Amino acid sequence: MASQKTISALAEIESSANPQNKLQLYNDLLSTTVSTTSEPQLANDLIYYLDSVLSEDISIVTARPILDSFIGVLQKLNAETQIKVGQHAVSLLQSRSTSVEEQDARIREILADAYEAEEEYAAAARALQGIHIDSSQRLVSDSAKVRLWIRIVRLYLEEDDTTSAESFLNRIKNLPSKIEDHELKLHFKLSQARILDARRRFLDASQEYFNVSLAAGVDESDRLQALAAAIRCAVLAPAGPQRSRTLATLYKDDRATSVEEFGILEKMFLDRLLNPEEVAAFSQRLAPHQLARTADGTTVLDKAVVEHNLVAASKLYENITTDALGVILGLKASGDLTAGEKAEAYAARMVEQGRLSGSIDQIDSVIYFESNTAAMGRHIRQWDAGVQGLSEGVERVAASIAEGFPDFAIAQTAQ
Repeated sequence: MASQKTISALAEIESSANPQNKLQLYNDLLSTTVSTTSEPQLANDLIYYLDSVLSEDISIVTARPILDSFIGVLQKLNAETQIKVGQHAVSLLQSRSTSVEEQDARIREILADAYEAEEEYAAAARALQGIHIDSSQRLVSDSAKVRLWIRIVRLYLEEDDTTSAESFLNRIKNLPSKIEDHELKLHFKLSQARILDARRRFLDASQEYFNVSLAAGVDESDRLQALAAAIRCAVLAPAGPQRSRTLATLYKDDRATSVEEFGILEKMFLDRLLNPEEVAAFSQRLAPHQLARTADGTTVLDKAVVEHNLVAASKLYENITTDALGVILGLKASGDLTAGEKAEAYAARMVEQGRLSGSIDQIDSVIYFESNTAAMGRHIRQWDAGVQGLSEGVERVAASIAEGFPDFAIAQTAQ
């Protein structure tokens, strides 16, 4: 409820017949109200003030300059008052929005700032969505549109609302003109990476984060953060040739040793088995959506680690029983499935998708790997066996000669 002083002052102004005099009286009252009213009461008085200014009795020509003064005052208030008064102002302006689009936009921006300060990101995004940008009354450049949409995208991403964020990112993509501002380009790429990340398109997200880490004009600390994000996404991606290429690119980057994720990156690139302690330490640096459980009760990280260790095992063994593989992969029996059956299911899926070379003997429960490393090991063993066979043959010939021609053998030994 407005104070009696404000109610009486506004009644007096409304009864004035001179429009020019009204403008001055409204501005004077606004200054007095702000300087003499305490914060808890100020919001109520300003709301009552707005009701008077935007009533049908006040022409829009008179209301515009009064609103401009009001916006200057609103900018200086605390976030709580800005939200309470700003919401009411936006609601009142809806019926006159075509006539006061500039003022409506400015109030919405102040309201969004206040919501953001209170960490109400979705509310801030909705406030900005109401700004009219396609109107004959107000010319908005493509650059200004992009800046507005990028901010809305980032606000929705703070709430993990990737659907709403992506819809505004697509508006930017559909603009006929390209983004020229370097800073906006960076924000666009980073937003795109975060959306891909949230949608679990980890390989694509890793590439976008990596591009941001290489872009000009980025602080060194931000570069390393983007590089670390690229590594995390690469680790979470499904095992296979494409991820191997991504891991190789990241591993060969000279900056990779500067981030905490380098240890797990190195092991994955070199196809070494990951132990539970390393995986647990890595999981501490993941975002909540990266640790969300899937339909089968496992996390994306669990699946990525099992698939990686399966590939690593294929480099060490030519064949292995499914039960032994289940132990190596750290799988546990659950429901009707044993650890070996789970290992077989993982291997079968990867073989079917072309991410692992091998075959499965389901009768004997044995998996046969056809990796390059295993093939190389087999060829080396075949070569060793051949050399050993040749040496044994030469030795047998020498023994036969010594037995048949002892004098010759003794003479050769003496020499």
